[in-house]
Amino acid sequence: MKISKEIKTGILVVLGIILFIFGFNYLKGQNLLESNNVFYTEFNYNALTPSSIVTVKGNPVGKVTDIKYDYKTGKTRVAFFVDEQLKFSKNSKIRLYETGLMGGNGLAIIIEKDGVLAKPGDLLQSEVEEGLVTSLSKNFSGLSTDLNSTLKSTDTLMASLNRLVNDKSSDGLKTTILELNQTLQSFRSTSNSVNGLVSKNDENIADILANFKIVSDDLSDLVKELKASELGATVASLNTTLSNLNGVLDKVNKGDGTVGKLLEDEALYNNLEGATKELEALLQDIKLHPKRYFRILSKKEIPYEEPNN
Repeated sequence: MKISKEIKTGILVVLGIILFIFGFNYLKGQNLLESNNVFYTEFNYNALTPSSIVTVKGNPVGKVTDIKYDYKTGKTRVAFFVDEQLKFSKNSKIRLYETGLMGGNGLAIIIEKDGVLAKPGDLLQSEVEEGLVTSLSKNFSGLSTDLNSTLKSTDTLMASLNRLVNDKSSDGLKTTILELNQTLQSFRSTSNSVNGLVSKNDENIADILANFKIVSDDLSDLVKELKASELGATVASLNTTLSNLNGVLDKVNKGDGTVGKLLEDEALYNNLEGATKELEALLQDIKLHPKRYFRILSKKEIPYEEPNN
């Protein structure tokens, strides 16, 4: 047997309605799956919300399901359900207490064993936790006092500012405000000019950025080529050459080799210095008496004369 699309659609719609009703009542604190174990109590004012917690010695056992104002008695009637396993007498009291600074208020069942067991639908006695109302009153009173003080201080400050601005003797302040306004206008004008300049040169700026990117890419390629080249081998060869040069200089300093002996041997140095002086005297004599050295042609000996320095 095939089920038509219309029947399937109808079933889905019914299921959707059931789920909607269940969810709506659950948000209101009414769980359709729970038994109808509902009790009532009354307070002189309302400090609860639907789904507020109901506890016994701090343990959750139920929730508030409904809150209504009784026009006859002038009190607030609160309906709440509890777990069916919980048994207590009619002498038990329902206490309104503060669950915490951010948690709001809740109901606590002060269980009494004596007396007749309470049945669903019974109206139970209520009480308010000692200090709850007083605490709320003090908090609101202190808040009101602080708020009034703040408003008075603000009013005094605004009045002082008003007198300061409107006072004829306060021209300096007015001038300062005027100059500040002019400065802001000038800054705005400059900003607009800069924006216009940038917008007019968008293409040039784009070209500059493109060229900068090209240069950056070229530098990157150059660095890569240097890394890939035999730069390390060249540096190693240079280090070897410098080491050899240092060795040669050490030998020279120690007097090894011809250059070392030339630098370290004082007698050799003196001989070279004497030979240099004699060579210098010979060159000077040739310069002063060149004919003396032509004896091969003239075959005439010319006596040597000491040159005059």
